[in-house]
Amino acid sequence: MYTTRPREIVRSVALWTRAIRPTDSGGSVPATPPGVTVEGGGGTTGPLPRIVPSPWAGWPPDWNTPMWGPWPLAALTDTAWSCIDLNARVLASMPPYLVDAAPSLSADWVTNPDPDVYTSWDEFAKSLFWDYQAAGEAFVICTARYATGWPARFHVMPPWAVTVDLVDGRRSYQIGGAQVPDGDLLHIRYSGSTISLHGIGPLEVGGPRLVAAQVLAQYGFQVAANGGVLSSILTHPDELSGDQAAALQQQWITARQANLGAPAVLSGGVTWESVQMNPEQMALVDLSRWNESRIAVLLGVPPVLVALPTGDPMTYKNPAQLADWHWRAGLRPFASAVMGALSGWALPRGTTVELNRDAYVEAEPLERAQTAQIYQAMGVLSVDEIRAAERFDQVGTPFHQGVAG
Repeated sequence: MYTTRPREIVRSVALWTRAIRPTDSGGSVPATPPGVTVEGGGGTTGPLPRIVPSPWAGWPPDWNTPMWGPWPLAALTDTAWSCIDLNARVLASMPPYLVDAAPSLSADWVTNPDPDVYTSWDEFAKSLFWDYQAAGEAFVICTARYATGWPARFHVMPPWAVTVDLVDGRRSYQIGGAQVPDGDLLHIRYSGSTISLHGIGPLEVGGPRLVAAQVLAQYGFQVAANGGVLSSILTHPDELSGDQAAALQQQWITARQANLGAPAVLSGGVTWESVQMNPEQMALVDLSRWNESRIAVLLGVPPVLVALPTGDPMTYKNPAQLADWHWRAGLRPFASAVMGALSGWALPRGTTVELNRDAYVEAEPLERAQTAQIYQAMGVLSVDEIRAAERFDQVGTPFHQGVAG
């Protein structure tokens, strides 16, 4: 049995306003109506409303509009996105279990923290770990409590929807301008000081690397969109009029785009001079690989797991060793910090919730059998406990049929 709390507080969105004076120079985008567009948010049910910024008259064409949203997805490179998604998917696939829990403890949220929002624990955990890595902080809000007072239903709130203030030395939280009652909101920070309002994540420190990766990717895109035509200078021995120069330029571009990879033929004294080296000559490929490898390391992912060359002669005997490295260096610190915070907020003192890593880092069958044999000889595990751990008697497993009880 549990009691519910009003959901209006979690169905609202805090609105911020920011002004910027448009430039007086030319090259701006066409005029647009003032204000912002709010999508969604019809009443207290349905999805949260979303503010969509748009440029106005005087907005320079090479300026991006503010990236308002759960976190700036557009600012993530494919490497950063892949690493965050890999970590979140793996951690979400690890089943949660209670440690030192009393038999009478109500905690059915380990199956699904909020059936009205999520289909399973996996969906909740993936969203939680996404925010924790990408934004450097995650917020979980309680919407119902057991009769004992402990949280019974809760879900993840987008970091951009929560306002954090420091009041009398303690953090105070608002959602949509409404004060969140003490204890109803769990704030999990990746890193930060005791007086910091928000968490500091790995991507905040690695922001310059994300920008560099985007610039390098844009350079390659522009070269490809240009039909492979690099920036260069055509020199003619005679003085040309504006129309003649434009015609020569267009002839060169058309010829290069129509004959990619074919050698150019020049006559009439026209010479070609490159003012932009190709990506290989500029070592942009190697630089891009190094930059993206550093992004993967910041997120605790071995670069080889996201198909990045490392140049490291280290080899692995089997995939289990690579998974173990990933768990020890990256996933375990994430799981320990997030599950520890969730335990202290949603469970009585002395009871914790942990993630079962065995499905991801379990040893090979032979090694598991040898370990089980040792445990049985020591009296730590019985044959029935070993069979249950290996799921030999589960319906549908290869071991179910023809195995003696």
